[in-house]
Amino acid sequence: MNLLYFGDVFGKPGRMGLFAAMKKIMCNHPIDFVIVNGENLAHGRGITADLAMQLWNAGVDIVTTGNHVWDQKEISPFLEQTSWIIRPANFPSPASYPCPGKGSCWVESRKSPNKKLGVIQVMGRVFMDTLDCPFQSADRELQSLRSEGIQAVLVDFHGEASSEKQAFAHYMDGRVGAVVGSHSHVQTADERILPGGTAAITDVGMTGCFDSVIGVKKETSIRRFLTKRPVKFEPAEGPAGYGAVIVEINSSTGLASRIVRLRESEIEYAEV
Repeated sequence: MNLLYFGDVFGKPGRMGLFAAMKKIMCNHPIDFVIVNGENLAHGRGITADLAMQLWNAGVDIVTTGNHVWDQKEISPFLEQTSWIIRPANFPSPASYPCPGKGSCWVESRKSPNKKLGVIQVMGRVFMDTLDCPFQSADRELQSLRSEGIQAVLVDFHGEASSEKQAFAHYMDGRVGAVVGSHSHVQTADERILPGGTAAITDVGMTGCFDSVIGVKKETSIRRFLTKRPVKFEPAEGPAGYGAVIVEINSSTGLASRIVRLRESEIEYAEV
């Protein structure tokens, strides 16, 4: 089976670029599942139900999020109502204050119902909020997916530090089909198949306006660094590019045979 994963989609340029990229890539490659990190869909801050449904209607199978998952208040009840949008599994969830949503899910391919894919998301703790252990949380989510009979699994590790992302990929090697990094918005050139058969890349990169500072208008970002004073970030406007990977996973073993890194700095799309 072939999985197509897009890194953090940032604002309207990212959404338009995503739809154009999906159409272009899926015309040239047989794709069974599309997974998108959507935590920056809503003007760079969080995700709404309407925008999530736009992705679903466009053919996206699973949406992951990250540290911005709670930025739009309406998403909490929507996470409870849907099974195909997930948040990091290692958010604390005490009985008195249960965390909305789930940290993993699985879906059947819209093209081939006999093909099933599980997706787990965890968030790093280095230079990020101090959540529960992402390693142990992933273990629990993987055990839950295995109990459902899901063999092919992709993990979205939403983290800042490349060392933590790489350590996690090695920790999961041989147990999942792929570990893909998100959050930094800058694509790394280290895609590979680890010794145990897990495809890994430290960060898939961003889908959005590349003439920016990780999706934000250059001027406002520069001002913040120059002055060290609060500045309201706004998504950059202009043509969008994308960062993505295609991973080929053996349905029987759940291990990867190929990972292809994709990056285009500007893709043509019709403004809507």
